[in-house]
Amino acid sequence: MRDIRQDNPNFTELKEWWEKSGLPLKKFFNTSGNLYKSMSLKERLPEMTEEEQIRLLATDGMLVKRPILVTDTAVLTGFREKDWEALLG
Repeated sequence: MRDIRQDNPNFTELKEWWEKSGLPLKKFFNTSGNLYKSMSLKERLPEMTEEEQIRLLATDGMLVKRPILVTDTAVLTGFREKDWEALLG
C-alpha cells in the first residue's frame, strides 16, 4: 500500500509501470481530477512527447489515476472489478 498523493511515483517507476501495463499513457492520468482540468491537459497532452507526459505525472500524485495496482507481471489503473479479479484471482 502506498498513498501516491503523498509519496508520488518517480519518473523511473512510472515509465516501468506504463511499459509493463501495455496501456496507452493517457490511462495513467487522473482525467477527472481538478489538477488535470486546471492544467488543461486534455488539450496539452496530445502535443507532448511520452517522456514529457511521464515527467509531468511524476510531479504530482494527484495527476496519477488511482487506484493503481502493480504486480510482478501487470499494472492496472483505476478500479474495474473484473480486471482486478482476473489478475488477483
